[in-house]
Amino acid sequence: MKQFKRIDRKFIPLHFKLLWYFLLFGLIILIVLWVFNAFFIETFYTTTKSSQVEKNASIISKSIEENKNVQGTIESVASYNSLNVYLYDTTSLFTQRYYCSYDSPQTSLNFKYHDVYGYYNKALENDGKYMAVTSSLSGDLERIRFESIINRYSTSDTPQTEIIFNNNTDKIQNMVYAHIISLQDGGECMLIVTSSITPLSNTVEIIKDELMVVSIVFVLLAIIFSLFASRRIARPISKTNSSAKELAKKNYDVQFDATGYLEVEELNDTLEYAKNELATTERLQKELIANISHDLRTPLTMITGYGEVMRDLPGENTPENIQVIIDEATRLSSLVNDLLDLSKLQSGSIKPQKTRFSLTDSIKDIFVRYSKLKEQDGYNIEFKGDEDVYVVADELRISQVIYNLVNNAINYAGDDKTVIVTQIIKDGKVRIEVTDHGEGISAENLRHIWERYYKVDKQHKRGVIGTGLGLSIVKGILDSHNAHYGVKSTLGKGSTFWFELPID
Repeated sequence: MKQFKRIDRKFIPLHFKLLWYFLLFGLIILIVLWVFNAFFIETFYTTTKSSQVEKNASIISKSIEENKNVQGTIESVASYNSLNVYLYDTTSLFTQRYYCSYDSPQTSLNFKYHDVYGYYNKALENDGKYMAVTSSLSGDLERIRFESIINRYSTSDTPQTEIIFNNNTDKIQNMVYAHIISLQDGGECMLIVTSSITPLSNTVEIIKDELMVVSIVFVLLAIIFSLFASRRIARPISKTNSSAKELAKKNYDVQFDATGYLEVEELNDTLEYAKNELATTERLQKELIANISHDLRTPLTMITGYGEVMRDLPGENTPENIQVIIDEATRLSSLVNDLLDLSKLQSGSIKPQKTRFSLTDSIKDIFVRYSKLKEQDGYNIEFKGDEDVYVVADELRISQVIYNLVNNAINYAGDDKTVIVTQIIKDGKVRIEVTDHGEGISAENLRHIWERYYKVDKQHKRGVIGTGLGLSIVKGILDSHNAHYGVKSTLGKGSTFWFELPID
């Protein structure tokens, strides 16, 4: 029987995940609507109604207390909010002082003396305010059996509220609010405000039917919107992912141009930068292979050739031929050593062994090595530095930096064969500059000159001194010392390589 592999969630496409998240959000909204409609709509309606009645009664009470346009305020508030308002003088056996009705006539309450007196006592028990829901079909305000009490207030400013629901939901109910008011002349009156509560049984059924239709439409719209939004959000990422796969295949012509939102554009910029760096690295590695292959092949060819000549031809076993073999073997050894040093520097395995030493004396010692070159080939190598400078660094590695920079200047020196090393002291730092008067470096090549394996002269010509890896080694050593370094060059006038170290 064929076994079906369970799909891991991490392999689910983004647009499918977004689709499910959108649909889940829509489902939660529908559930909230249905729960509210089924369990809380009547409670919400009654609570809101009681709050409105209390608020309007407070407006009328304030007008009565201040004795400002009482009749106009009562009629305005009652007519706008469909209220019945009763005002009684409690000091004269609850004589009715005022009455107005703007609610439905069938919901008007015919208060009797004992009804008003009962509300008065209830208000006294609750700091002068009392609210209840009662049936309008009973003329004597006999309260209906309680089935649920929604809110009960006990603060001094808020009346106790009894919300009562009858088994017969077709009965029209009234909300009654009683408030005892103290007058400015020392008298007392009681305000009763009533408002009908519309039966919600039929309304709830209508809302349920309407909600069912709305739910179906909402689900359809949610599916359509979710499909559209999820695909639209995922499309730029999918496009970027496809381009990244092409980049993984070393296709450096691919473009990361997907748009849509900030994160995708930032990702595209990062991948575009990575693409350019990878392309440059691969090109430089190819150049490295070509350069190293040539540099290794040449001394090996010379050693093999002179060895065969000395073996096959009598009299060719001369000191001159043996010296050629020794020189080429030395060149080959230097190349291998430089490759090893470069590899160690770039991997971070070489740590600077810092000591305090005279940088000036170290440069002078290096110049002794070039005495033979100055005598035989006519090179003019000068050092300009009047003061001894001490630094804390790896003396062997810093000497290697100076040696490689001088070798590089000699290889690219101009017709005057002049190389000048200058020591400059400024702001607590010593700056070493190595200047030649050669062809110079173009601005395009200048920004790549310190890059790994970069070579300005693409022709494989043998230099006077060195292996062609000097600047890469210089960069690695100076980086390990956290030193500042750079190059200034002008085409046709020469170049100046420099670095700085703190003075001890």
